[in-house]
Amino acid sequence: MASALYQAIETMSRDKGIDPEIVVGAVEDAIALATRKYYKTATNMRGEFDKETGEIRAYEYKTVVEPTEEEPLDEDNQLTLEEAREMAGEVEVGSELRFYRDTSPLGRIAAQMAKQVIFQKVREAERDTVFNEYAHRVGEVLNATVKRVEPMDLIFDIGKAEARMPKREQSRLEQFSVGERVRVVLLRVDRAAKGPQVIVSRAAPALVQTLFQSEVPEIYDGTVAIRAIAREAGERTKIAVVSRDKDVDPVGACVGMKGMRVQSIIRELRGEKIDIIEHSEEVTTFAEKALQPAKVARVSISDLNEKQLEVIVDDTQLSLAIGKKGQNVRLAAKLLGWKIDIKSEEEKRQEVEQAMRALEGAPQTPIEQVTELGDQVLEKLIAAGITTVEHLADMTEEELGEVPGIGDKSVERIAVAVRHYFGQYEEGEARPEQPVSEVAASLENNTASDSSVAHTEPTEEDGKPYEPSSDSNGSEAGEVLLMAGDANEPGAEEGDLTKESSMSKTPEQVLAEQAIYADEPVEVGSIDDAVAREDRMSQMDGFGSDADLREAGIEMDNQTMEDLAEQAGETGSETIDRDEPLG
Repeated sequence: MASALYQAIETMSRDKGIDPEIVVGAVEDAIALATRKYYKTATNMRGEFDKETGEIRAYEYKTVVEPTEEEPLDEDNQLTLEEAREMAGEVEVGSELRFYRDTSPLGRIAAQMAKQVIFQKVREAERDTVFNEYAHRVGEVLNATVKRVEPMDLIFDIGKAEARMPKREQSRLEQFSVGERVRVVLLRVDRAAKGPQVIVSRAAPALVQTLFQSEVPEIYDGTVAIRAIAREAGERTKIAVVSRDKDVDPVGACVGMKGMRVQSIIRELRGEKIDIIEHSEEVTTFAEKALQPAKVARVSISDLNEKQLEVIVDDTQLSLAIGKKGQNVRLAAKLLGWKIDIKSEEEKRQEVEQAMRALEGAPQTPIEQVTELGDQVLEKLIAAGITTVEHLADMTEEELGEVPGIGDKSVERIAVAVRHYFGQYEEGEARPEQPVSEVAASLENNTASDSSVAHTEPTEEDGKPYEPSSDSNGSEAGEVLLMAGDANEPGAEEGDLTKESSMSKTPEQVLAEQAIYADEPVEVGSIDDAVAREDRMSQMDGFGSDADLREAGIEMDNQTMEDLAEQAGETGSETIDRDEPLG
């Protein structure tokens, strides 16, 4: 019958989950150490525990040797063969002789030392037992009970040991109370200084896989296989499944009738969203399905070595494909194991156009060339980095609306200004009038090549009577010479001169007509004055500047009959005798 001490050792061993022989060995080592300390000896010493009587003894042991010059005798722990035979009779080299020591004098200090040794040995044995028990079960789902709730960690009881769940391995949707039973994934077993620490998780994808295996019979028997899982605990999970039986729908098997199977798993995960996707060996097809619920326009492999995909979606689907804070595309990339670059149709179009312009070396036109844009709009566009007409033309209305300071009305005006810049006018839109400098240049060229000169009678423009403009001094601007036979003149037909040429009129008639439209008397000067006046006008650079135009208008206000006669004399085929007085 075992002693009471041995029975206590067995009970403690069962509680700690260790072998009783480990505890017995710890007791023997503790007695040997305490005895050596008490007798203050350096000899080898061992303890001996009697399971039947519960007696603990300690003894010294010495080894029988034959000393040599290379290996001298250790008098504390060794005996010569002759000394050993004198003590014990027939012994051989290598035998051990025991010399028991009395343990009854051992006091409280020796007992305390023995207690510490026993506890240390038991802790070491317990650590080894826990490590050997769980080290090979990494990734397995265990049933655990919440034992303690700490500020950052949760402590679980998993049977033979305690497990710790760090904050990063917890789901933000889950809250546990002490005593609650949950399923956890064994993440790893660490050999720490204080013993092995078992780390468990509720955020690992293996938990979702185990839940599907328990809820879906087709996955348990192997008809449907789970190929990949991407998870962000507490947010969303994407799972790719494939069927080995063509008659079994893998997605439908996982969802179950009216979603009962997947809803059971969602409840276990405290409401986490789950997307079930059919796996495909074709990476482009798989990527299109992985980005659901967004609709993908096309998928292409941009870099095979780097495993990078380019996904093009409609402009309205871009935000859905990316997901909240990039979650959808991030989970899809984890599921595929590829990098995904998502672009909208508009972004891709602009990228292609820019690449084409770069290849063609197309010039970049400054945005200031669009004259219909106001200064304020130009400043806002330039501040936003829009400095070329080509860049402005490529932008959509939505992109223009995002520019700071540009509203809906400004967007419409910008679109019209760009369209007009490229010469595109809708029906009913008025085209800009030809600049005065161009009219003057055209008049100069036509006058040089045509022998007939237009009359100075004003015409109607856009249905309104002609009104001569006034300069800053209040004088009326000079009349603009028009080509004779102009089709725009009322009553004129192409190629037909409906007005009398100024060459057929006398100077008095021309002067009278001018007085009618100028509403003021016209002074008559000499022919020499008219010639000098014409010489000064010929020195101007063809009305090439606004200052010349204003100066010419002022001079023409004070033109006399001699000026008209001189112009008619220079441009017409007939000449006027300057020696003959007018009138």
